[in-house]
Amino acid sequence: MKIAIAGGTGLVGSALCDMLLADGHELIILTRNRDGKQGKDGLTYVEWLNENSHPEKNLEGVECIVNLAGESINNRWTESTKRAILQSRLDASSEIARLISKLDDKPRVYIQASAIGYYGTSETDQFTEKNSHAGSDFLAHVVSEWEKAGEKIDKQGVRTVYMRFGVILDNRGGALPRMVLPYKLFAGGNIGSGNQWLSWIHIDDVCRLILFAIENETMEGAVNATSPNPKKMGEFGKTIGSILHRPHWIPLPAFVLKALLGEMSMLVLEGQYVYPEKAVQHGFQFQYENLQNALQDLL
Repeated sequence: MKIAIAGGTGLVGSALCDMLLADGHELIILTRNRDGKQGKDGLTYVEWLNENSHPEKNLEGVECIVNLAGESINNRWTESTKRAILQSRLDASSEIARLISKLDDKPRVYIQASAIGYYGTSETDQFTEKNSHAGSDFLAHVVSEWEKAGEKIDKQGVRTVYMRFGVILDNRGGALPRMVLPYKLFAGGNIGSGNQWLSWIHIDDVCRLILFAIENETMEGAVNATSPNPKKMGEFGKTIGSILHRPHWIPLPAFVLKALLGEMSMLVLEGQYVYPEKAVQHGFQFQYENLQNALQDLL
């Protein structure tokens, strides 16, 4: 299959490319800067989102486009950063909509990254894809607008999937190395109350679920990319400590994180219980349903 990926060099993009290339797929990576990027068997880099770039010339025959592009949310949320987080996602989705409109042979499916931040936060509610109302915080607003931008592609007759990622566990980057570090220093413990839900997913299951959505023609709309077994933050920390043979004992109070990170502290101080109902109903088999097994594999 010929697949184009925007954001193919990030955490998910890199792992997804490795998996797809190993399976024999042909990949086109859409990138702002091709400098130093060398193509190889099955992999081509194509410049986009620059004034003189015309990537549509290289996209004829593409059967799927995966959009993982967007400014990282893991920087302190100043007003300018928040604008960049939202606008980078809207720009990428709008450009892909434009590119598809130029193609004579349109792709069969469009996969757009999204996030469980859509649902807002709660210690008591449980969310599935049936929850159609976005939350009221900054992340919920970003995700809601991001998915609305993807509707331009859906309206062109391309099956569209919004992959709502939970907290992705990967030992090469993302949240996990930061969460593990205090335990390695014998300083791990509850973050905030420890009662906030953490809806997590192993990086391998993220990539497998994306491929499953590409191949499964009945899957469309929002899809929660989370394990079926969310854990509370305190239990998550205790599991890390158990695997690393380190104590879970020194709490990190909420006010300290709020002072250090500002509004961005909500990423770890607040959470939501998100169940991947659509993936389960469509028969997707998680390789890592259990947190203990996932962390043992990664740590």
